[in-house]
Amino acid sequence: MCSSLFSSLSNFNSFKLQCCLFWVLIGVVSAQLSSNFYSSSCPNALSTIQSAVQSAVKNESRMGASLLRLHFHDCFVNGCDGSILLDDTTNFTGEKNAGPNANSVRGFEVIDTIKSQVENVCAGVVSCADILAVVARDSVVALGGPSWTVLLGRRDSTTASQSAANSNIPAPTLNLSQLITTFSNKGFTTQELVALSGAHTIGQARCTSFRTHIYNETNINSTFATSLQANCPFNGGDNNTSSLDKTSSTRFDNAYFTNLLSLEGVLHSDQQLFNGNNGTTDSLVSSYSSSSSTFFNDFSNAMIKMGNMSVLTGSNGEIRSNCRKTN
Repeated sequence: MCSSLFSSLSNFNSFKLQCCLFWVLIGVVSAQLSSNFYSSSCPNALSTIQSAVQSAVKNESRMGASLLRLHFHDCFVNGCDGSILLDDTTNFTGEKNAGPNANSVRGFEVIDTIKSQVENVCAGVVSCADILAVVARDSVVALGGPSWTVLLGRRDSTTASQSAANSNIPAPTLNLSQLITTFSNKGFTTQELVALSGAHTIGQARCTSFRTHIYNETNINSTFATSLQANCPFNGGDNNTSSLDKTSSTRFDNAYFTNLLSLEGVLHSDQQLFNGNNGTTDSLVSSYSSSSSTFFNDFSNAMIKMGNMSVLTGSNGEIRSNCRKTN
């Protein structure tokens, strides 16, 4: 009996030690990201990125949404590691041609320009993954949205996964339970799901992403559906686009949620957040619709959390000199 007891205590202490080590390692990874990571090694990095983003958004306001989306599609595939930026080669398959990205994700040339400008300021110091994280924040700010502190120190991956991109990035056809599960699998709460979905207050969607919603579904305002059909025929026009927010698609605000209350969500997945059944997401949509400050605060916090997903730090990964290929 004593032997059994000592054995149990030994196992318990071993378990506690493993748990402590786990949390220590998590703390070490988090500690390696900091808001002032480049303050000495590249003090002009953030201002260089900000100026480039402002210029790109001024040139094309839609670009702000595209750059924000790049960061999201990067982070949801094996973490925020810049893998989405890698080009396919004869012996390497990246993520750009995965279903959710092909002929859809854009802004790569802007990232190229920013990377080149940052390299001119301090070569081999700032990662492409960090550039994506900062660009996402600066794009939102450029369109009138909130700012947040971006923790820095990510390194770039040397690999990518087209299969993970196909399976991990939420599709516009998902229903509410599928959305909750998909985001939960990445560590996000239902509240964070709704807050992050508010990114659709800017940008556009291709006809192929919402055709079924506007022709075959009832959870949409019929007049609104008809207006979308004018630019999205039942057959053809797959790449025609419509604004995700009918009222202010180039301004980061809370109008997206007001649209959902009126059953004017462009994507099936958008309108799933408000079904009129007084559920959790319904109440969150109503709250964000009535308070832009609440939405901005929750969105900012969710973006910080997303930006820290499975990052490479320390000696892991590399600092690419060209975001499109490994060194």
